[in-house]
Amino acid sequence: DFVNSKVMAWVAFDRAVSATAAGQPGPAQRWRELRDQIHAEVTEKGWNAERGAFTQYYGSATLDASVLLMAQLGFLPPDDPRLVSTVDVISRELVSDGLVRRYQLSEDGKSAVDGLPGSEGAFLACSFWLADALHLTGRAQEATELFERLLGLRNDVGLLSEEYDPRYGRLVGNMPQAFSHMPLIQTALNLESHAGQHRRHLARRSHDVA
Repeated sequence: DFVNSKVMAWVAFDRAVSATAAGQPGPAQRWRELRDQIHAEVTEKGWNAERGAFTQYYGSATLDASVLLMAQLGFLPPDDPRLVSTVDVISRELVSDGLVRRYQLSEDGKSAVDGLPGSEGAFLACSFWLADALHLTGRAQEATELFERLLGLRNDVGLLSEEYDPRYGRLVGNMPQAFSHMPLIQTALNLESHAGQHRRHLARRSHDVA
């Protein structure tokens, strides 16, 4: 029972309910019940109070960067204390050399759930997810700094691969990787929205002073 998979199931029913509200046909009440059931289950079984974080799967203590998408997807409000705490824990424990690993590895260097070796680099999408989560939880400066660091990893034509290996200072994995560029665009839009609001706020203050 992976937390991210459950959250995505919640997204499907939540968006379906929204579609019915906009006039599309469908069993809205049934979908609403399923959406609420999944939400209650995830918040109960996906949250680990001792770790202070939503974890990789129900009953585990393992971290997984995919839960950073919760706020962006609307599963929880950005100021929810559990979400804020999750961002803090992942920032401490999944960040290596300034980049975010997808999940924690066992002592033998493999994931406990998929058995794959963990010797490759950090998934760049995960670092963009963290930048978004930092931004949404009110840590705009940290979000901007991480985003600019990620931009600095692009190659000579502005493209990113799937991963980055900080040990050797190089892009690794599939190249180019759409899964890295899509969150880049989303994070840029989110940060620009914040910057635009900030500029309007400063403009209003300047006008008031004048």
